[in-house]
Amino acid sequence: MRAFVGVGSNLGDRWANLGLAARTLAGTPRVAVVRASRVWETAPLGPPQPRYLNAVLELDTLLPPQALLAALQAAEALARRARGLRWGPRTLDLDLLLQGDLALAEHGLTLPHPGLAERRFVLEPLCELAPDLVVPGDGRTVAALLAAAPPWELAPVGRYPL
Repeated sequence: MRAFVGVGSNLGDRWANLGLAARTLAGTPRVAVVRASRVWETAPLGPPQPRYLNAVLELDTLLPPQALLAALQAAEALARRARGLRWGPRTLDLDLLLQGDLALAEHGLTLPHPGLAERRFVLEPLCELAPDLVVPGDGRTVAALLAAAPPWELAPVGRYPL
């Protein structure tokens, strides 16, 4: 099943943290990293903090959503992510954006990601990978969501460090 994961980092060696995410996911049983978007530098969401590097990874997985979420959280732990302040700075942030055509709301997991339509810093890299993908429960394509998204300060800064 195809899945898309938002990747962000604004603490430590941001580029190395992105690479760690891809390598960790590629080494996870029943998960393959298919491709990655370009990396974008973006203004932070939330309190004052350093700028983010953001990207999206496209995965092929046989894991159910909760197990994939657990794999994402394990990768964050390897990067020594500390959970605390909501929307605060982090070494690595991995968000399960979409998985197949699933629309669900379970304890600790909502698909599609609930902030997807408002987050240009996620939609821009996601649109590179899947512009014509119809977002479950919304009915619009990723490209249509991007066209309607509020403005956000972001700029492409390089290729994903796979």
